[in-house]
Parts: sequence; structure tokens; C-alpha cells
Amino acid sequence: MYKVEHVSVFGYSETLPDDDLFKTVSSISQKLAEAGFTIVNGGGPGVMRASSEGAKAGGGKTIGVTFYPEDATNYEGRDSKNPLDEEIKCENYVERTLRLLEIGDVYLMFNGGTGTISEFAMAWGLSRIYYGHNKPILLYGDFWEDIIKAFARNMKLRKEEKKVFEVVSNATEVIQAIENFEKNMESTGHLHPNLEDEGESLYV
Repeated sequence: MYKVEHVSVFGYSETLPDDDLFKTVSSISQKLAEAGFTIVNGGGPGVMRASSEGAKAGGGKTIGVTFYPEDATNYEGRDSKNPLDEEIKCENYVERTLRLLEIGDVYLMFNGGTGTISEFAMAWGLSRIYYGHNKPILLYGDFWEDIIKAFARNMKLRKEEKKVFEVVSNATEVIQAIENFEKNMESTGHLHPNLEDEGESLYV
């Protein structure tokens, strides 16, 4: 049976512990950890820290994918308060993004800024390229509906590009979407090939 193990979490790095977003991410991540999933994030503050704290509260494991720039004036970097079980250090932001996408079996996108936009765009583009073998994108929050509609009105989207994500609004929907993905992968046989053994870092 195909089994999802890692959920990569993306979202706003500046949300604070008292914010509703932080609390939501922590709660969802706790439930994911209790269901047996490992939480993967960028090792920084905000949504990243919230997902790690939630995972630890749920008795789960966390993996942080980080890099340490010398000249990035608007990058949050590693948060010492983000409780990681494992840290994977990358050389630059692009490598870090691709590694987060590579490790995750599912992508869970919360509200965020330009960093989250870039991560969503990369995940969405790769899902279209590898359509049929793509990893699902779970967009948390109804506001995503307006964003996708705006893209559909103004951009030239292919039909498959509208089939690689799902908008979810609570923990039950998140876990159900993951379970549905597992069942679909099992029934279709579209398992992700692992090319790491061939020295390639890849998305699927």
C-alpha cells in the first residue's frame, strides 16, 4: 500500500504565537502528528515554528530544511525556538525550496507572503509537469478560492493545472484528502519514482 509519510508545511514566517494563524497551524500539525505523519518545514519562525510545536505536542517527528545566508536582508533564517528532530542544511533559498518539495509527500499551504507565493508557484508548476505522478497540494483556507479564481480569469491555465490542488478548511478535511490520495495512488499504481539513488534531486 502506498503510504504518505511526510507533510511539508508552508506559510507566513511572521505570524506570532498569539495569532489565530499560528494556533491553527499548531492544531492541524498536532493532529497530523497524531495520525502518524512527519512534519517538514523551513526551520524558521511563524508557521514553520507553529507546525513543529504542533507536531511535538502530537508526539510526532519534525524535519527542518534550512540555509544560512550571509547577505539576505529580508530572510527569517533558522529559529532556535523551532523544535526540530532533524535539520537539513542547504546552500541557498532555491535549493531549500526544492528540498522541501522533494521530501514532502503532500504539500500543506497556509496563508503567507511572497515566500509562500513562490513556494506555491513552484509546487504548482511541478505538479503540472509531473501530472499523473504529482504530489497533492492542500490549500488551507477558503481565501484560496478567490486566488485560484483570479488566476483562472487572468492566466492561461491548462485543465490539469486545476486538478492538482484541493482547498481544505479543517483537520478532518486535511487528513481525508491525504487518505484519498493514498487510495488513488494505490489503485492507479502511479507511485513516485525515487531517482536519488541515481544522484538526482527531484520533485517526484
